[in-house]
Amino acid sequence: MTHFDVFNGDADGLCALHQLRLATPLGATLITGVKRDIALLGRVPAVAGDAITALDVSLDVNRAALLALLERGVSVTYFDHHGSGQVPQHARLHAFIDTAPNVCTGMLVDRHLGGVHRVWAIVAAFGDNLARAAEKLAQSLALEPGQLTALQQLGECLNYNDYGDSEADLIVHPAILYRILHRHADPFSFIREEPLFQTIRDARDHDLEMAGRIRPRAPLAEGRIAILPDAAWSRRVRGEYGNSLANLYPEQAHAVLTPNAHGGYTASVRAPLATLCGADRLCRLFPSGGGRAAAAGINHLAPERLSAFVQAFEQAFRTN
Repeated sequence: MTHFDVFNGDADGLCALHQLRLATPLGATLITGVKRDIALLGRVPAVAGDAITALDVSLDVNRAALLALLERGVSVTYFDHHGSGQVPQHARLHAFIDTAPNVCTGMLVDRHLGGVHRVWAIVAAFGDNLARAAEKLAQSLALEPGQLTALQQLGECLNYNDYGDSEADLIVHPAILYRILHRHADPFSFIREEPLFQTIRDARDHDLEMAGRIRPRAPLAEGRIAILPDAAWSRRVRGEYGNSLANLYPEQAHAVLTPNAHGGYTASVRAPLATLCGADRLCRLFPSGGGRAAAAGINHLAPERLSAFVQAFEQAFRTN
């Protein structure tokens, strides 16, 4: 029997898998990719008797591939917090799905494991810009304020690394990052001992500084829409810059757009932290859009739809 670990390569997916494999060590084939590369189950060459653990990738997006795998005789354990649609009922599917806006996949795994590796769920929550949820989890651990700050920075850096339109945009492939991360049961030893962490942190600081120099496209009462230049650094920082703006202006919504290879834009949208809702509804108005209520995106926004996006952005968050 072959086991496959299929996971989103952002902080949430990394930390969710890390918790599981700390609790249950298992040799597995890793399947992951850049942040928006979530249709991953279709890549799994599993046959009858094999098993898959899927983490932090939308069940709805992977529905057809999931059903095909189940009918092929593959067992699937599924942890996720994205929009799932109706969860299939199947004897070989074990689904742990919660789409509440204040949870992430790492927190679902923490719940499943009874908090045995909770420090990594805290990293996951910070990476998903769920600071309040992370701080609430941290109340059960004897952490000093400086340690909590370090965990937040780690989550943000792990999350930042997975943004980009291709693997060439990334600092390091998430499968490689996971293997390095998985050497450390203690996140503080990863921070202290792995030069890769410093590399990612320095790149993130640089990219955020560059993004901060770009003025928003237009002032809106509902929030900010920023269009960054066509560059690897801007594609990397797209999501983290959206999180940064959301934290600075929690009553407003934010969208960060970057040009893509198809002649249009890729968009990251953040709902106001005060409400944590509306981002998914907005993005689903456009082809290739989806995500969560608090944070969503559009893989390809045609240039002629930009004005429509601005109008929809205003409408979506005016009513929240």
